[in-house]
Amino acid sequence: MEFDWLLTPLAGDSLPRQRALYLRLREAVLSGRLPADTRLPASRRLAATLGIARNTVLFAYEQLVAEGCLVADCRGTRVARLPAREGREEREGMNARGGAATPDLSQRAVVATQHEPARDAEALPFSPGVPDFGAFPFHSWRACLERAWKDAGWRQLGYAAQGGDPALREALAAHLTSVRGLVVEAGQILITSGSQMALDLCARLLADHGDTVWAENPGYLAARVAFGLAGLRIHDVALDAEGLCATDQDWRQHPPRLILVTPSHQYPTGAVMSLARRLALIERAVRAGAWIVEDDYDSEFRRAGPAPPALFGLQSDAPVVYVGTFSKTLYPGLRLGYLVLPRGLAPDFIHAAAHATRAGQGVEQRALADFIQRGFYTSHLRRMRGLYSRRQALLRLALQEAFGPGAQLSGGEAGLHLVMTLPERIADGGVAERASRIGLGVRALSAYARPPVHCNGLVLGYGNLDEDNVAEAVRRLKAVVAGG
Repeated sequence: MEFDWLLTPLAGDSLPRQRALYLRLREAVLSGRLPADTRLPASRRLAATLGIARNTVLFAYEQLVAEGCLVADCRGTRVARLPAREGREEREGMNARGGAATPDLSQRAVVATQHEPARDAEALPFSPGVPDFGAFPFHSWRACLERAWKDAGWRQLGYAAQGGDPALREALAAHLTSVRGLVVEAGQILITSGSQMALDLCARLLADHGDTVWAENPGYLAARVAFGLAGLRIHDVALDAEGLCATDQDWRQHPPRLILVTPSHQYPTGAVMSLARRLALIERAVRAGAWIVEDDYDSEFRRAGPAPPALFGLQSDAPVVYVGTFSKTLYPGLRLGYLVLPRGLAPDFIHAAAHATRAGQGVEQRALADFIQRGFYTSHLRRMRGLYSRRQALLRLALQEAFGPGAQLSGGEAGLHLVMTLPERIADGGVAERASRIGLGVRALSAYARPPVHCNGLVLGYGNLDEDNVAEAVRRLKAVVAGG
C-alpha cells in the first residue's frame, strides 16, 4: 500500500509535522481507510517517502500504539483490530441527508431549547435587569478582594465549605435580619452560584420527577427552564394587580408541589402581592403540602417606603424557601446567590445540596462577607436606590412627552424596569426585534407569557440608562414603535 497521500496534508497543514502526521494516521485508522492488520512502513522508509525526519514518524507511531490504534511487535507496526463499526456507511448517509447520526436530546432538554438563551449583560439602552456597572464601588470591592486573597488558605482555594463560607453566612444572616426583617440564623443559609442554581436545587430537592410546579404567567423564563430540566410539570397561573391569582380550579385540578412567586415586584409585570394574598397563599400551600419558592431580589430597590414583608417568616411554620442574588445589587459575573431555608429543613437540604453540586469561589465569598460586614453593601444599596429612582423618573417623563400623557406605564414600585403597554395594532415582538437592530435592548412583554394569557407591551430597563441621553433613547424608541 502506498502512503504518498499523507504528504499533502503534511505540507499544507499549519500544525507541527509530527502532530499533523499523527492526526492523519489516526483518522485513517478510525475511518477504516487503513483496515485492521494493515502493515505500516518502517519508520525510516515512511520518513524517506514523506521527506520528513524519522523522529516525526516515531512520535506518531508511538502515540498511536499507546492509544491502541496500532500494534507494534516483532512483525512490525500494523493497524490494530478495533471494534466493528457496522452500519457506519448507513449512518453517514443519513447524516448527509440531514438525519440524526447521534441520539437526540432528552425530552427535558427540549424545554430549554424552546427559550432564547440568557443574554449577556449588554450595556444597551432599555436592557432589563442590567445594573449600572459604572456605579459599582470598585475601590471598596477591590480592597475586600485583596484582604481575602492575603488571608486565603487551602479552604478558600478548594471547594467551598458545605453551605458556603461561614463568614458570609453570618454576614448575610445579620444583613437580612436588620434590613429585610427576616429572623434567620447562619445555619439556615445556603450560598449558591446565583439564583438559577438556587431554583435548580429547589426543583431537584423539594420535588420529584413528574410533580407539578406553579409558574407565574407571564413570568421569569429561566425558572421555567430549571423546572423543565428537573422533569417537573409546569402549570401556568395567571396574575392580577396583586400578583399570583390562583383559583379554586387551579388548586383542585393542578395541586402543586412547588409554587414560584416574585411577590415584592413580580417579574416582569411589576405587580406587588398584598399582605392578604400572601397569607392566603401560605394557608393554601400548607393544606396542599406544597413548598413556596419566594424570589425576592427586587425588594432591595424599593421606590417609596419599606418593602412589604417577605413570605418567609410571615408564619413560623410557613413552607417557604427564600431566594436572593447579588447579580442585580452588585454584578452578575460575581455568580453568587443564596437560599434561606426553614430551620427544620435546612440541615438535610444543605447536606443533599453538597452532594448535588460542588460550590467554589471561596475567595469571593470571603471578600463578600467582608464587604457586607464593613457596611459597604448597605451603603451601595442606599446609593443605588436613589440613582435608580432618579432614572425611572427621567424615563417616565421622557416617555410621557414622547408618547403622550396617556402612555400606560406600570411596574415602577421596585426593580430596574418599567412596562409600557402598546396598542393591539402594534405587535410588541416586532418592535423588540426592530429595536435590537438599532442597539436598543427592549424586551417584548408577550415573550414572558404563555397561552391563554395575552399581553402586548415593552419591558424597558433603566438600570444602565445614560441620564444625559434618556430623551434621545426614547426618541429612537418612538421611531421604532411608529414603524410598527
